Amino acid sequence: MTTEGHIAALERRHLELDRQIQSELQNTRYDDLMVTALKRKKLEVKDELVKYSGANAL
Repeated sequence: MTTEGHIAALERRHLELDRQIQSELQNTRYDDLMVTALKRKKLEVKDELVKYSGANAL
């Protein structure tokens, strides 16, 4: 996979995690642990995006 393709996949994953978080938070009885895990994964994806985007800009 090219770097651009990998970045695009990470961006899609980041958006999907955000949608999952928002969906869970709209539930009146949402699971705190699930939301925390989703937020952690979203942050990991963002960190990887920054790493690849920074390397790609060089």
